[in-house]
Order: sequence, then structure tokens, then C-alpha cells
Amino acid sequence: MAKHWVIPDIHGCFKTLQALFVDHIKPTPEDQIFFLGDYIDRGPDSKSVINFIMNLQKELPNVIALKGNHEDYLLKAYTYDLERKTVFGLKTKSYMQKEWEKQGGATTLRSFGVKWPAVLPPDYIEWLKNLPHYHELDSCILVHAGLNFENENPFEDTQAMMWARDYEIVPEKIHHKTIIHGHVPVKLEFIDRIIKSGDWHFIDLDNGVYMTSREGYGNLVALELSEMKYVIQPTLDEINY
Repeated sequence: MAKHWVIPDIHGCFKTLQALFVDHIKPTPEDQIFFLGDYIDRGPDSKSVINFIMNLQKELPNVIALKGNHEDYLLKAYTYDLERKTVFGLKTKSYMQKEWEKQGGATTLRSFGVKWPAVLPPDYIEWLKNLPHYHELDSCILVHAGLNFENENPFEDTQAMMWARDYEIVPEKIHHKTIIHGHVPVKLEFIDRIIKSGDWHFIDLDNGVYMTSREGYGNLVALELSEMKYVIQPTLDEINY
């Protein structure tokens, strides 16, 4: 029977992602795999994470990768850097690049072997630009962060889909479907409780894969939708951002 896997924030932890697939997921062509965004930053090998997902999309017919706020950071830093002018022949970091680097963007640049966002390879930039913001299934809505329920149509606000943190769900506006998201790290105990209870309007799968020093965090979680069971892969990458 086909499986339907949902994987949240990976944050440059390529070894952890690789182990998750080798040990737990082992996808077949019939399976569906959904990534919820934040593939980059903080962990040591964002480039390999993107390569892994891009290759998976070439090999399998049902792989969807959504856009997260860290991808949004990168694209904004890229645009600002393209427009940045030199001062007396010297180039300086844009405000947006500095903000992105504070959130772990420096590790992404290092993984590509570059100093400036504007020289990131064009094929990666195009892939990131074209990532969708959400995906709707029969029973749930997959999104990186959340939806803006203050809008008459919550699906019009793409910024909220990447950045929202605190919002009150209006079930009628999403046909009483469950929102499955990442973005905000929560303890594994909480993830376990909301999946097993089945009483929540949302499921947050982000266990802070890079938060290896905090009790209850530091795992990459994958939820299988058909059986509503999850697996975890403890972080294998060295986090030092």
C-alpha cells in the first residue's frame, strides 16, 4: 500500500535526512512525499539537502516540496545582493544578508562555497523561487507555518504561509481539515500527544532538528498520513552555526 510521508524543517542536516530515508522511509514509486520547507540554514550542509530533494523529485513521481521562511530569507538576500552597489570599489553585505546570516544563513553560503547570495547557482535559485506555498489533501492542508484566518480567503496570504506563528484557526474556512505544519519547534512529547489524540485542528511536526542541546528536541520527524504514525531520526549532523 502506498505511503504518504510528511517531513518538516530539515535545516541543512543532510546526514540526518539521509538516515531518515535509509532507516525508515525507503520510498517506492507509489509513495507520496511532502516536505514542509526550511531545507536550509543552521545545519552544515544545506546544499546537499536541496540536492537530495531535487534528485528525489527526478526519481519519483510524487514528491512535493513547499517553501519555508528560510527559503524566503535566501531569496530576499539574493535579490538585495543583486541590487547592492559597491562603495569605493568595495562590496558590503546588504541589510537582508546580515539578517539572514543571523538566522543561520552563513552556513548555507558556506555549504555552497560562496560569500555572496548573488553568486548562488541559478538553478538552485529557480528551484527555490518555484516552490509552492501549500498543498491541500482530502483530510489536511500542508503548509510551512500557517494561514491567515483574518482574511476572508486564508489561501491568498502567502507570507503567512511561510511566517505565521500565532493564529487562531477557523475550521469553517478550511472545510474542517487539519493543518499540518512545521516552523515552530515543539517538544517531541507534544508532537506525540497531538498526533495520537486526533482532537486538534493542527499538527506541528517541527522538533527542532538543530536544537541538539535542548531536552525533548533535536530529532527529524516524519509523519505517515495513512496510518497517522510517525518515526523519528535523531540528529546526526554537527550543529555549530
